[in-house]
Amino acid sequence: QVQLVESGGGLVQPGGSLGLSCAATGSIISIDTMGWYRQAPGKQRELVAAITSGGSTNYADSVKGRFTISRVNAKNTVYLQMNSLKPEDTAVYYCSGRLSTQYRAGIYWGQGTQVTVSS
Repeated sequence: QVQLVESGGGLVQPGGSLGLSCAATGSIISIDTMGWYRQAPGKQRELVAAITSGGSTNYADSVKGRFTISRVNAKNTVYLQMNSLKPEDTAVYYCSGRLSTQYRAGIYWGQGTQVTVSS
């Protein structure tokens, strides 16, 4: 069974920092792009940041200069460091990855982790 397992969400005050991690586990052959999405109540899921297997990154304009995505290919793990957090960053954050596995090739999703920015 292939899973993306997220950790690191929680409650933080405005201006604070939080780090998320996501590990892909199971019978994985290869991983291409990995990314983080978020979905706030009443809003559509949106891309926050993505990173290719070669390390090229892409960020939503709203998080540029504040968030940093990184990955360790040997660990099948992607990270999201979030600094200078704002209340509007509050959302459920989902990890995603384009995986080739024993079962199929396609997009896999994590279960989501809540990030709440509030004083």
